[in-house]
Amino acid sequence: MTISTESPPRAEERAETVRRIQALGALAVVRLPSPDAVLPVAEALHAGGVSAIEVTMTVPGALEAVARLAREGDGEMLIGVGSVLDADTARRAVEAGARFVVSPVFKPEVVAEAQRQGAAALPGAFTPTEILRAHEAGADLVKVFPSDALGPVFLKGVLAPMPFLRLIPTGGVTPENVGTWIAAGAVAVGLGGALVAPQLVAAEDFAAITERARQVVAGIDAARRGER
Repeated sequence: MTISTESPPRAEERAETVRRIQALGALAVVRLPSPDAVLPVAEALHAGGVSAIEVTMTVPGALEAVARLAREGDGEMLIGVGSVLDADTARRAVEAGARFVVSPVFKPEVVAEAQRQGAAALPGAFTPTEILRAHEAGADLVKVFPSDALGPVFLKGVLAPMPFLRLIPTGGVTPENVGTWIAAGAVAVGLGGALVAPQLVAAEDFAAITERARQVVAGIDAARRGER
């Protein structure tokens, strides 16, 4: 069991972050070979309605890019850091401007440190047991990863006996199938290369990224209305 030592204002800020992620319904996973495109990519995503931006630690100079995004980007963007594997990185991510911390695995110390800093913690888990353990450790939302190996049927199956879980599948989610994941019970989804396609970034075709973001938002809205 995780015991939080965060102050009430930080706890409230974390709760608001979780509410926004669920309301938005999508996290854009920005994993680029250079930090230079982080700001224009984030702005393109935000213009299309995908405003929760996860910059992964695999981006060279990731935390500097996050700090720049927090400083120069649209203030309405919700900025997070992904691929976080230790508590120190979680702390530095929040200091750089992250409001949520994402990990590909479940490590209780990362969850605890993110929350102590007032950021939402989204650890990764793969099996029903891992997912439940992450939830019981206090995870705000659980990233089901890699979900392309599991599919929406798995998500629906896990939620049948444990409907209290708040899951975000990441991996295998595309603008075309996003509604299927939402219909299976996901509170939000994570999209990487299917949304921030490397070829579009290389070509600086940010308008196409914006259009893909709009498609994601439309798919989520339709699924939540029960249309797909």
